Amino acid sequence: MSVQIIYTMKKNYSILCVLLSLLFSCSKPNETQQLASTISKDSSLHIVDSMARAVIRSGFNAGSGYSQIWARDMNTFIEVACEESNPQDLRNAILLFFALQQPNNEMIDGYVLKPEFTWNDDTPYYSDAAPDHVAFKNTVETDQESSLIQIVGKYIRKTGDKSILQEVVAGKTVIERMGLMVDYLKKERFSEKYGLIYGAMTADWGDVQPNDDCGCDINELSDLAIDVYDNAMLIIALDYLQEMTDDSVKKQEWKDLRTSLAENVRKHLWDTERQKFIPHIYLDKSPIPEGFDELAIHYHGGTAVAIEAGLLSKEEIAIANKQMVENVRLSGMPSIGLTLYPTYPEGFFRGGMGTPYVYQNGGDWTWFGGRMIQQLIANGFTEEAYDEVRPMIDRVIKNQGFYEWYGKGCKPDGSGHFKGSAGVLAKSIEMFNQWADENK
Repeated sequence: MSVQIIYTMKKNYSILCVLLSLLFSCSKPNETQQLASTISKDSSLHIVDSMARAVIRSGFNAGSGYSQIWARDMNTFIEVACEESNPQDLRNAILLFFALQQPNNEMIDGYVLKPEFTWNDDTPYYSDAAPDHVAFKNTVETDQESSLIQIVGKYIRKTGDKSILQEVVAGKTVIERMGLMVDYLKKERFSEKYGLIYGAMTADWGDVQPNDDCGCDINELSDLAIDVYDNAMLIIALDYLQEMTDDSVKKQEWKDLRTSLAENVRKHLWDTERQKFIPHIYLDKSPIPEGFDELAIHYHGGTAVAIEAGLLSKEEIAIANKQMVENVRLSGMPSIGLTLYPTYPEGFFRGGMGTPYVYQNGGDWTWFGGRMIQQLIANGFTEEAYDEVRPMIDRVIKNQGFYEWYGKGCKPDGSGHFKGSAGVLAKSIEMFNQWADENK
């Protein structure tokens, strides 16, 4: 056989192999396409999305059992509310927060009509600009200012209504008032030593301290501490502020602060050896009992928000997610909404939260687990996100509601129609559907 014939046969064979390979790849969907198809056909996602939107259409309060409108809650359902609520009502609800901003420029947690203020609170907040309402604040936490700034940023992205920034409330525009909130944090809640903001010691993103029965207000029993959640929330808020302002000087100021905070979070709070964030830096004494290693605790919620703030690389996100999944296995809890692991010891917190896996001491909260799902999708881990959202979706359908948190044995607790849970799941489902449409 001549060399030319052999060459021609090899060439034709190679072409045939290429054609067969192309034919095979076209006839058999790849794994990404299969996942996209599975997500698109998943009726449970559509059911839960419809349920979530119905809950959010019912009003801006935090959920059943809560008459109050909270900034930290609204921040996680504002985008869905923009699609499901009367635009003017939503705008007015946002502006009322600014009417209740205090003379020292701090922002309140939330507000309620005066006749509905029925619980014991030694320090209610009032404002002449909102005479029909009374406000409240759990001062152990430092996410109120950041939450409201994020609300405004998300509202503008969804509606295009930038005019809200120039709305004058009690003599100052909304954009001015948001800048003053940042100034308040820098003046009243900023550690010069670490270059980070602080609050009182709580469990991860929680707003209950261990030292007293009420547990919600900074007092002589508080232990001032720095954590990743508060600082990540401020970093996200500063990103929104840069986007919202036309003032080049303020934009640069907020950019510089954002850069500094991010660098200091990595410097002081990131545990390189364990590849996780440490729970706290204590500014004075530590409340942790002797023999208990708080540094071993994983803070799931704060980590999810830190990912949203851009504080972890893709490789670190993958490690953090594997740690969360393993923590769920070790704890026996239902999902990565698990607040933290291991829990604080029995009796460390007062009341019911003194028991491990109750409320913020290891309870399972979709409100934060859903944020991790969103970040997994946003960072290219859609398969993992779909696997890990399943228990959250399934329990909504089983219990016919968006419960505030879940205890051992996936026992639902708290508000039965918690809008934070509904909001994060609805947004997650929207992200799943968008990803599926792009990868069919």
